[in-house]
Amino acid sequence: QVQLVESGGGLVQPGGSLRLSCAASGSIFRFNAMGWYRQAPGKERELVARITTRGSTYYADSVKGRFTISRDNAKNTVYLQMNSLKPEDTAVYYCNRFPALTGVWGQGALVTVSS
Repeated sequence: QVQLVESGGGLVQPGGSLRLSCAASGSIFRFNAMGWYRQAPGKERELVARITTRGSTYYADSVKGRFTISRDNAKNTVYLQMNSLKPEDTAVYYCNRFPALTGVWGQGALVTVSS
């Protein structure tokens, strides 16, 4: 069964930090690059970061230097450490394979950055 479960979202003040986790079923995770995506209100979903099976990473310009993606292959889990958060980072964050499996999304983790 294909499964993606995100956790770790919440309300944080500008400049704060959060760490998101995503537990993925092995069929998605094991041999694939994984990505974190986000969808802000009224906007399309966008790729935030991705990591290959060997640990090579890519970041969108908007988060470069502030976010760090990592994965634990033994736990089928991918993480997103988010530092120096800004109000424009407010969104629902999702993980998925990269490129994303269409029609296979978890419930997402809501991140709200506000004072």
